[in-house]
Amino acid sequence: MTKQPNILILMVDQLNGTFFPDGPADFLHTPNLRKLASRSARFARNYTASPLCAPGRASFMSGQLPSRTGVYDNAAEFASSIPTYAHHLRSAGYYTCLSGKMHFVGADQLHGFEERMTTDVYPPDFGWTPDYRKPGERIDWWYHNLGSVTGAGVAEITNQLEYDDEVAYHAVHKLRTLSRRLDDRPWCLTVSFTHPHDPYVARRKYWDLYEECAELEPQVGAIPFEEQDDHSRRLFLANDYENFDITPEDIRRSRRAYFANISYLDDKIGEIMEALEDGRMADDTIIVFCSDHGDMLGEKGLWFKMSFFEEASRTPLMISAPQMQAGLVKEPVSNLDINPTLCALAGIDISTIMPWTDGEDITPVGNGASRSAPVPIEYAAEGSYAPLVCLVDGDYKFTTCKLDQPQLFNLSDDPHELENLASVPEYASIFNKLSEQAESRWNLEKFDADVRASQAARWVVYDALRNGNYYPWDFQPLQKASERYMRNHMDLNILEEQNRFPRGE
Repeated sequence: MTKQPNILILMVDQLNGTFFPDGPADFLHTPNLRKLASRSARFARNYTASPLCAPGRASFMSGQLPSRTGVYDNAAEFASSIPTYAHHLRSAGYYTCLSGKMHFVGADQLHGFEERMTTDVYPPDFGWTPDYRKPGERIDWWYHNLGSVTGAGVAEITNQLEYDDEVAYHAVHKLRTLSRRLDDRPWCLTVSFTHPHDPYVARRKYWDLYEECAELEPQVGAIPFEEQDDHSRRLFLANDYENFDITPEDIRRSRRAYFANISYLDDKIGEIMEALEDGRMADDTIIVFCSDHGDMLGEKGLWFKMSFFEEASRTPLMISAPQMQAGLVKEPVSNLDINPTLCALAGIDISTIMPWTDGEDITPVGNGASRSAPVPIEYAAEGSYAPLVCLVDGDYKFTTCKLDQPQLFNLSDDPHELENLASVPEYASIFNKLSEQAESRWNLEKFDADVRASQAARWVVYDALRNGNYYPWDFQPLQKASERYMRNHMDLNILEEQNRFPRGE
């Protein structure tokens, strides 16, 4: 690459990073992701900033934790004043475009993107606001429940399949347009799918790929409710577990559909990669593959996200760029690092705002260095009664919450996080070190107060805006029919020539 590189970001939703130990696990039918992995720096231990969609995505785009962005949950507003990678790239002369989900909450549905091809799959208003004033309350109409598990199976079209089909269509169309070189700016196209997020329903052609799959059973079976840690018990209650009888077959069908939807995504990514290559742009394009958070997928009896356990907090990250050598990277990194890393790869200096970010450029990590500080994670949404925070430092993961007993896990010796070492004398030094670092980074009393104030304000605003004439914040994609194909303010000869690519082959 001799000029500013193009950037293609392929983002998926709720993809468990433990299934990407070094690119896709062997049992996954993912030829396109495997091909991308072969030429990428593969970060096996990448973590979300928050294991929930909106806060995780706002942090991914901004490089800031939820305690800094104020995006605590799936109905918290993402302020227009917070710079995202789309802003940084656009300031540097890039064309920036989004096809798909980003779960922006608030009236700003662009956050630096010059163009957006689709609406979002989820609502952008304050309707999904949890309420710390009512601990234990279930808000039935939008809280997760285990019906996604008992209802797992096959369908040829669903709400989410319709959405992701559209996302891929628009992404391919945009790459075809970009290949015409009518705009000489470098570009950043973010393509963001909603699969393999539950409900666990897949098309038959992908479902059939996993009939004999050996991974349909969780590695750790269900743990009785009374033996679960404090936060996990809250998640069981939030997911309405008492009203569902989850059978072994339900678990197998859910995992099978989840794996099938990874293969569905692989096909969609293959279509996008083909369009990139057909447009003669592959050699000039950095490619990032990532997810917003993971999915417990039945491990320990837990489902969905909202947990700091590896299955929910660890996500795949692969970066194909000339500045990074292809290969496995075991050093812990974060989605918070993607923003500053993209800027570094594009040659953009954001040093003046780095004190206000929580991530770092991991280009050196992709070439063998260590991340300079532990990876932080936060959670302050449904299923919690107060904010939880976490630090991942090498092999160790430390979690604390003012309501709970702290947790310390040695992920090297105990990858399934079954033995809490917080009170084990032999681990006192590492516990004290991480506890002190957490106290230095977070003021949990203030964090809790900020979350409560935000929730209370949003409950007032949402209720008020639902009275009288309602004006939605949903993004409405525009198609300018008068600028498409041939119209009489155009020269047909010029139009036909400039819209053909490649020319002269």
